[in-house]
Amino acid sequence: QVQLVESGGGLVQAGGSLRLSCAASERTRSAWIMGWFRQSPGQEREFVAAIRDGSIWYGDSVKGRFTISRDNANDTVYLQMDSLKAEDTAVYFCAAGQGSVVVSNPNDYDNWGHGTQVTVSS
Repeated sequence: QVQLVESGGGLVQAGGSLRLSCAASERTRSAWIMGWFRQSPGQEREFVAAIRDGSIWYGDSVKGRFTISRDNANDTVYLQMDSLKAEDTAVYFCAAGQGSVVVSNPNDYDNWGHGTQVTVSS
């Protein structure tokens, strides 16, 4: 079981930026898919972005504003969030999975962090 720890959340004004980090407790090979999801109160967990073997995917609501990247040497995944909007407010979770997955399906990820709160004030 890989342990994932998110950091970098906080309070920011609309239009601002934040960078989230996700550190893995052990080596996660590039073949692992690493993803970010978010969840607001009363809402389902929403796909944000994922990265695997150089391939990258984004949810429609964040395309052009968020950038996912990966430092394999340090087993860390980042989510750079720019042009933040009030509707980006949520708890952001890092997730990791192996094998064949549907990147946007949270049920296909085996390992999850505890989440970090992002609050965007309008």
